[in-house]
Amino acid sequence: MKPQDAPLVTGYALVCVIVFVLLSITGFQIDAIVRAGFIPARFGSELILPPGTMVPFVLTPLTSAFLHGGVLHIVFNMLVLLFIGRQLEAPLGAKAMAVLLLAGAYGGALAQFLADPQSAVPMIGASGAISAVIAVFALIFSRSKAPAIGPIPGHWVRALWLAAAWIGVQLLIGFAGGGGFGAIAIWAHVGGFLAGLLLARPLLRWRFGGR
Repeated sequence: MKPQDAPLVTGYALVCVIVFVLLSITGFQIDAIVRAGFIPARFGSELILPPGTMVPFVLTPLTSAFLHGGVLHIVFNMLVLLFIGRQLEAPLGAKAMAVLLLAGAYGGALAQFLADPQSAVPMIGASGAISAVIAVFALIFSRSKAPAIGPIPGHWVRALWLAAAWIGVQLLIGFAGGGGFGAIAIWAHVGGFLAGLLLARPLLRWRFGGR
């Protein structure tokens, strides 16, 4: 599979754009964000917002990954997804890529929940899924080598350095946004990235076999 043959990533990006355009045209964007965005405070409680129904809480990490809050938000996310994701889908394959995106979305939601379980602010965007993609891409295509530290293998040392760097960048962005972490779901980025680091080697084994 060549980078230009990445049906899953391309399809995901296309669906995100179509959803964004349709919601913007129809005026249902805010309603969709509230009903289908990931809201930590919904855990353990059933919210009813008539008319219509709320997406079940357990599915909102997935549905929120198809929603975006503005033009810059979706353009930036889709550019990163298409640039990196299309290159990564070639070696990983569509099935492993789907698992990675799903794990990134749920890993990001879990991290955001743990950071502020009482938050009633909807979390939306593909950032968690994209962060997982960035993590695996960096591990596979990085040319730098890290020496082992005691019993910690070199590949895990490199992964930990990547995680620390990514978390540091996200924290700086968050504080620069004002109001603590601003409007950026920092911990969703962190959680998605960590999910990608944890899944990189298992997904490669699944794709190619071996240890």
